[in-house]
Amino acid sequence: MATKRDGTKATTKKAVWWDGGIHAREWISPATVIYIAYNLLSKYGQDPTITHLVDQFDYYILPVFNVDGYAYTWAKDRLWRKTRSKTSVPLCYGADPNRNWDYHWCESGASSDPCADTFCGEKAFSEIETAQVAKFITNQQGTIVHYINFHSYSQLWMSPWSYTTLIPPQFKLQDDGSIQAITALTAVHGTRYQHGTIAQIIYAASGSTADWTYGTANVTFSYGVELRDTGCIFWIGE
Repeated sequence: MATKRDGTKATTKKAVWWDGGIHAREWISPATVIYIAYNLLSKYGQDPTITHLVDQFDYYILPVFNVDGYAYTWAKDRLWRKTRSKTSVPLCYGADPNRNWDYHWCESGASSDPCADTFCGEKAFSEIETAQVAKFITNQQGTIVHYINFHSYSQLWMSPWSYTTLIPPQFKLQDDGSIQAITALTAVHGTRYQHGTIAQIIYAASGSTADWTYGTANVTFSYGVELRDTGCIFWIGE
């Protein structure tokens, strides 16, 4: 889904990318992304803040990143995480699409075991989902300035790096963005999010979306966001 002020004309506007459902069982993330898209479309011209944001940026929104895995959680296994591709091991399917990106691929926090939930894939970008999104972002390079990969759960607003606990050169700028976001969330909903780098506040996760979009695609404001809540695992609102 692309949201633009005027899709018939060439634009020099910068762009935002948001996606949900990279991990199949995290149902609240596609729902959140769809809700955001709905508000951008339905409240343009009515809500001054939304109107300003849509006038300022183009939006690329992918509600369900891992479509096959997501469908499988509805049909067979509610807690399925990975994609559904075949692997070299019979009866072990899929790779973790948030370990499959070609940036410090399959190092810390990723597994080379096809049966593991954090299996990094047979190679970087082995999964059609990650390969196609990376291709799109590469083709838009220089245009996309903000990326959020929505997950659940734990209420965390995180920036690179995820492959190491070392701090990236632009961490202060990235973390300031995190602080602004979580302050706004607290003001509206009363929810409290932690902030920091992925590897420092949750765990190492090499080959992640946020690391690739920052380290390769040069999107400074790249984030992995863990949505609500802090204790009900993946069944929030069900």
